[in-house]
Amino acid sequence: MAFLKRRNRDNVGYLFILPWIVGFFIFTAFPIIYSIYLSFFKVTITTRGIQTVFVKFQNFQQAFTGDIDFLNKVWIFTKEIFIAVPLIVILALIIAILLNQDIKFRGFFRTIFFLPVIIASGPVLAKLMGQGITSIPAVKESFIYQMALDNSDFFLAPVLIYILDNTIVLLWFSGVQILIFIAALQKMDPQAYEAAKIDGASTWEIFWKITLPSLYPMIFVNIIYTTVMYSVSTLNPVIDHIKVNMFKLQSGFGYSSALSWIYFVIISLILLIMAAVVMFFNRKK
Repeated sequence: MAFLKRRNRDNVGYLFILPWIVGFFIFTAFPIIYSIYLSFFKVTITTRGIQTVFVKFQNFQQAFTGDIDFLNKVWIFTKEIFIAVPLIVILALIIAILLNQDIKFRGFFRTIFFLPVIIASGPVLAKLMGQGITSIPAVKESFIYQMALDNSDFFLAPVLIYILDNTIVLLWFSGVQILIFIAALQKMDPQAYEAAKIDGASTWEIFWKITLPSLYPMIFVNIIYTTVMYSVSTLNPVIDHIKVNMFKLQSGFGYSSALSWIYFVIISLILLIMAAVVMFFNRKK
């Protein structure tokens, strides 16, 4: 009898997650599998329905040999993501450490930094950027910005220009990462800090020897999250290129599906590179 009761409880649990399972197969699993199928076809939508012609790997060949615009946008995006992701994670870590201090209105400031995650996402962010709200006019008139423009051949100049052009966007993209870091900081053992202070360690030494090594798992999580978030952002030119090709008569769903899977492989490689870098420094420490 006890076994039957336990089995009935298990069945009730499966019943509760059944809507999610059904939704996953209909809205996630099926589109993924279908997009793989379409990537090997030339798809044309007519009044008689969807017409498909098997073209083997022609869609993928077209992306690498005939679509120069796609390759340029992928290159621009790759450079941006290797600049933006470390900046967002570092910025989130600094803000999290500041907000973890015992200061007045701490909850208010945490809300302020997290608010853009709720209101400035998707089309809202694109609209705000189109109106110039995310730019700071005084920054572009500053001496540092003009010096970076005049010395654009210097390898750090593009990084500096990107930071100054996207300061507000970087702050808006760091809300979730700040919360993750704050949660990790609050879980740290205060006795470790007390022992370090008794031994005469400075604040800088405590950060490098205790705080930062303890945050490596969360740094890894935030790098993965930020990369994925930035990859599907409305600011991504590659996403726009895929959408535009999806509705073109000469390319259509087949070619855009191939572009999507090429983009997926690129993002996966970027994630592997970033994960390898984090693991390397983690082992080194």
